[in-house]
Amino acid sequence: MALNAPALLYVAFVSTLPVVELRGAIPLGIGLGLSPPAAALAALAGNLLIVPLLLWLVPAAVAWLERYPWFARAWRRLEARLRLKGEDAVQRYGALGLLLFVAVPLPGSGAWTGSLIAVVLGLKKRYAWPAISLGVVIAGVLVTLASTGVLKGLEWLAG
Repeated sequence: MALNAPALLYVAFVSTLPVVELRGAIPLGIGLGLSPPAAALAALAGNLLIVPLLLWLVPAAVAWLERYPWFARAWRRLEARLRLKGEDAVQRYGALGLLLFVAVPLPGSGAWTGSLIAVVLGLKKRYAWPAISLGVVIAGVLVTLASTGVLKGLEWLAG
């Protein structure tokens, strides 16, 4: 089987995008003809690449951009939404709550949101990075299974 480098790079790139992340990139890769493991690995690589960038660069970027009133207002609104979305789980369970938040493959619960929640709540990077990364891996496995129909097969067996 030939290696389709352009498709792998495209899937990795798409998985770095907010909202889409690996939840959209894995099915895209399979649709482009990649094997499910290749699509999952490319999507995981791209999605995991963004986590340290967000954890280290967002605080500095926000501090610099908050001198602009329009940005400060937008950041406060985003911060309030992020607190509503993840503060309860993270405050109650710490890094495990963050991991579970990121691992559930639902819209708005991926690496981007998890990283921003970690920044907003002031979680230490040494706890946030592994929690978010493991959550991304778990979500990648679940999305790959769902994309290949394995979960449908298990549903059929169960009932």
